[in-house]
Amino acid sequence: MKMRFNSLVKVLGVAAALACASTASAQSAGQFTAKFGFNQITPKVKSGDISAPALPGTKADVGSDIQPVLSFAYGLTDNISLETCLGTPYKHKIYGAGAIAGTGQLGSVEVLPPTLFAQYHFFAPTATFRPFVGIGATYAYFMKERGSARMTATTNPGSGVPTTFSIDNKLTYTLQAGVSMNISEKWFADINVNKGRLRTDVNFSTGQKQHMELDPVAVMLAVGYKF
Repeated sequence: MKMRFNSLVKVLGVAAALACASTASAQSAGQFTAKFGFNQITPKVKSGDISAPALPGTKADVGSDIQPVLSFAYGLTDNISLETCLGTPYKHKIYGAGAIAGTGQLGSVEVLPPTLFAQYHFFAPTATFRPFVGIGATYAYFMKERGSARMTATTNPGSGVPTTFSIDNKLTYTLQAGVSMNISEKWFADINVNKGRLRTDVNFSTGQKQHMELDPVAVMLAVGYKF
């Protein structure tokens, strides 16, 4: 389900070539739209080391997850809109990396990343294909952090006391690019790719810390309705 950048460029190129083929009315000034789809978030992780007494070079990696998403948008003008994206928490598994690569799952965390986008839609509202770009404010809210026995063995070996951890919530920004295609007067399909900048810190019950650059990439496929 991953999309390479050059694939997105091809999609936008097709959209530009077919933009003159117009039948249905796309989102315009004063119009509300809603869309439902599925979104895959894949963190692009650059991990710092867990501080001592962990083994030097002890890092972490984070797995991807797919969840349903509901988005609502309002057209400020024929080309500019605001969109908010809501959904269920993403469930990410945390694995050992660096000096402890291959040790398996260290823990898990759930994340809610509500985002408010400002978008610019190219071409006229009557165009069948409308590429768009956006920038959004995202609040990454981490919850239900759970460590495993491997995490305890890594951070506090020999103690017998399970290690717990928390991850700092962060307000950040997300960039967006995509294309919408009108199916009928009321229905449309949408694909978009989002790239976020997310830097945060992990705080362990042992007093240890770890800095993480997560920088998630999200790919969303959705079907929408125009009110």
